[in-house]
Amino acid sequence: PGWSLPLVGRDYLEILATWSCGFGKCCETGDCRIVNNITGLEAELSGQLHGQHLAKEVVLQAVQGFLRSPQPEKALVLSFHGWSGTGKNFVARMVASHLYRDGLKSECVRVFISLFHFPHRKYMDSYKAQLKKQISETVQLCKQPLFIFDEAEKLHSSLLDAIKPFMAHHDSKGQADHPRPIFFFLSNLGGNTINEVALDFWRAGRAREEISMEFLEQRLRLELLEPAEHGYAHSHLLQENLIDFFVPFLPLEYHHVKLCVRDAFLARGLPYTEAALDEVARMMVFVPKEEKLFSAQGCKSVSQRINYFLP
Repeated sequence: PGWSLPLVGRDYLEILATWSCGFGKCCETGDCRIVNNITGLEAELSGQLHGQHLAKEVVLQAVQGFLRSPQPEKALVLSFHGWSGTGKNFVARMVASHLYRDGLKSECVRVFISLFHFPHRKYMDSYKAQLKKQISETVQLCKQPLFIFDEAEKLHSSLLDAIKPFMAHHDSKGQADHPRPIFFFLSNLGGNTINEVALDFWRAGRAREEISMEFLEQRLRLELLEPAEHGYAHSHLLQENLIDFFVPFLPLEYHHVKLCVRDAFLARGLPYTEAALDEVARMMVFVPKEEKLFSAQGCKSVSQRINYFLP
């Protein structure tokens, strides 16, 4: 009171405030830092995710369609399946980095690792209460929160059922600001089924790009519905069709591993040769024993292995 800035000064402060929002917390909710850069996500999926034509297509279309929907009837729930190192965590991080300015560090993103966050069965009631509280608080803070559950097959079924209400169908008519949560479940379950299909296609002389989502997703659903110890079989997520897509991550072949090695060199600004890429790729273990077609570790440990080639 008692003084005012000239128009130019006020404009300058608004520009300064907008600029500072790019680097710090400047709003009461995390929503002001949501960017939803679908173009960037599509470009990075195409350029950085190797050997996963199904995952690229399904993730992009599912996320884009959900964000475009004016009033989605339920949360978007994707379940990623495949061997370790095939790109499940990589894609989850990629989506977070393109939907939120702060990526995984965003207040709108919560990552849970089953054996790290919920290690003891005897404390399950306490875990359930904490998990529901954290999800509720994040949904209140952000209208578009992202929840990532790694090692999902090790989650107790009671935990999955506790978060079920956040994924269930709801009546959003007349509620333009209804929360739009996104859930990713990452699991090694189904990896053997996916690999068997890929191997059958290879033995039949068919390209892996011919593997269809309809064919593979049906096989995945059947395996996950079989009685087992994992939480999926005993939760209501499958029976009530709350999972929108089972996203298969195919096993990686030698030429995919070479591309991962190349990316690791480029990410560190290091020069490379084709011979170096081959040498690193050959250090990986390939299975099955006869064909030696698929990398047993996917692209995991590639970045560490290039250290052998540094002066």
